[in-house]
Amino acid sequence: MRGSWERPVTGVRSAAPNAWADPAANPILLAVAGDRGRVVVADDDVLLREGLGSLLVNAGFDVVGQAGEPTQLLALVRELRPELVIVDIRMPPTRTTEGLDAARVIREELPEIAILVLSAHVEVEQATELLAGGKSTGYLLKDRVSDVDDFLATLDRIVKGASVVDPALVQELLAARRVEDPLRALSQREREVLALMAEGRSNAGIAAELVVSEGAVEKHVSSIFTKFGLPPAEQDHRRVLAVLRWLNG
Repeated sequence: MRGSWERPVTGVRSAAPNAWADPAANPILLAVAGDRGRVVVADDDVLLREGLGSLLVNAGFDVVGQAGEPTQLLALVRELRPELVIVDIRMPPTRTTEGLDAARVIREELPEIAILVLSAHVEVEQATELLAGGKSTGYLLKDRVSDVDDFLATLDRIVKGASVVDPALVQELLAARRVEDPLRALSQREREVLALMAEGRSNAGIAAELVVSEGAVEKHVSSIFTKFGLPPAEQDHRRVLAVLRWLNG
C-alpha cells in the first residue's frame, strides 16, 4: 500500500516529534527499554517496516532508523552505526537483490554490524553467499517473524555473533543433497547437531533441543569438525565453516 498511508521515513527516532517519538501517537510504544541494541530496519513495504519496528521497540530494541530503499539504508547505517541491520532482500528499484547488495556493502565497510536479511522465498544462492561473510549474519524467511519469541531470540543470537540459517533453507538443502554429499560421513545425530548449529544454536541450546547432555553435544561437534577436516585455528570460525561446508555440499 502506498500514497496517503506512507509517512516520511525518519532517521533517529528521537530527533523529531513524529509518530515514533510521540507517545500519544503510538501508545503501544511506551514500553521502550532500548537495552537489546540499536537497530535500523529497511523494507519498501511501509506497513511491514513499521510493524516490525513496533515489535522491536516493545521487545526492548532501540529502532534508530527506517529506510525504504538501499541508498537511504546505507546513509543511515553510516551515520548511526547501529548494532543490527534488518533488511529485505528485494528492494527498489528492481526488487531483485538490492537489499542483499546493500548488506554486502555494510559487511565490507562496517563488519562489526550484525545483519539479518529477510526474504519472502527460499533463495539458496543468495543465502549461502551472505553467510560466507562470517559471524553476526542471518537469513530468515519473513513468515518466521510470526513466531515472535523465536524471532527475537534469533536476533539476540545474531547480535552476539551467531550465523543463523532459516530452517526452511536447511530442509531444502537436505532435500536437494546429491549422492556425493560430504555429509555421508556424518551420523544421523551429527546431522541433527549440524542443522541446529546452522540455526545459530550454542552447544547448550543444542543440548536442550535434543534432550542430551552438553558434553555429548561437544563430542558430536568435535567429530563434525574432524570429519570435515577443520582443525583448530585462531582466525577461522569453525562452526561457520562447518555450516558453509554443509550448505555448499
